[in-house]
Amino acid sequence: MSRHRRARHEVGRLPGVLYAEVFRSVPVRFRNGHRFKRAEITGIAHGTRLRRLVDAQGRAVALPVDGLILSRKLAELLAVNPGDSIRVEVLEGARPVRHITVSGFVDEMIGLSAYMDIHALNRVMREDASVSGAYLAIDSQHESSLYSALKRLPGVAGVAFREALLESFGEILDRSIVTATVINIVFATIIAFGVVYNGARIALSERGNELASLRVLGFTRREVSAILLGEQATLTLAAIPLGFAFGIVLSWLLSLQLDTEFYRMPLLFTSATFGLSLTVVVAAAAASGVLVARRLNNLDLIAVLKTRE
Repeated sequence: MSRHRRARHEVGRLPGVLYAEVFRSVPVRFRNGHRFKRAEITGIAHGTRLRRLVDAQGRAVALPVDGLILSRKLAELLAVNPGDSIRVEVLEGARPVRHITVSGFVDEMIGLSAYMDIHALNRVMREDASVSGAYLAIDSQHESSLYSALKRLPGVAGVAFREALLESFGEILDRSIVTATVINIVFATIIAFGVVYNGARIALSERGNELASLRVLGFTRREVSAILLGEQATLTLAAIPLGFAFGIVLSWLLSLQLDTEFYRMPLLFTSATFGLSLTVVVAAAAASGVLVARRLNNLDLIAVLKTRE
């Protein structure tokens, strides 16, 4: 029995383990001409369920029998395409140097990664069926007993639970991105309200005599308000598509700045994105309209008509 199978069966017998998959991780330096990057090759088996490789659309990427699967950012930094041969300098053990063909890409948002079939990686390293760790699907009711069992094993260097990692990552997002987003929404609401209200106030001051004359001629308050506020509503609705276009361009420019070796922030728009923006602008415009309508209803007709142009 190979060490692959033996290690998988050993961890599979631990309390609470429902399913186990082993992997091999090797630090390497990739080199393509004058370009080079340090990363790790992770060797996984075909048909893995706990560590799937996917593209930007969430489709599974087939793991080749021989050859490398690179993260798209790593391939971009090395300027390689599928079918190219890349120099791989192993940074552990006997430090062999190999030339391996790039078979495809995966889309990952964090770090620089490379993947191979675990058996092919063992052949590259000229080693027996060695493993570096295992992915485990566990029964949550036995989590504490499993953790205790893993702590007693001398060959286990570290343990990471998916739920704990996600919880920690969520806390970081709440403290940074979510807080910043709320602050940006508040400021955007204030700015939208100020722009629309100031525009309506300026229109009221410039057309006060005309509106007062209409009131004297017999127009009702509602009709006069509809003339002024209808014009402002038309301008606001006409500006919304332009605002969407400007926001898309600005977001695209920001996404270029957030495309680094350590993490990537993909540009993604949903109906909720535009819906929230539209709601903020419409709410700000409605509040501005109410305030301007109150000033229009309290307009002193005689004083306005006596004002000289």
